[in-house]
Amino acid sequence: MTKSDIAIALSKILSSKKEANAVVNKVFEEIANALNNSEKVIITGFGSFNAFETKTKNGRNPKTGEKLVIAPMKKVRFKLSKDFFDLKENK
Repeated sequence: MTKSDIAIALSKILSSKKEANAVVNKVFEEIANALNNSEKVIITGFGSFNAFETKTKNGRNPKTGEKLVIAPMKKVRFKLSKDFFDLKENK
């Protein structure tokens, strides 16, 4: 499922596809902003997103075998809600 698919599904309950696209884009923008500010995003009944930064680590180039240092980077972890599958079965 893509952002476009979500917008099409929302357009069935909103007044237009343009409005649905705006809503979907705003939701993802707010999630991204929160994660960039190291905030945890919790969507009840679905799951939670948590941003974290990896540590510096040693690695190697698999082609040449040359050793190198891998710089820290930001990543996002997703954890599925315990209620996710229970909600699906109740529908």
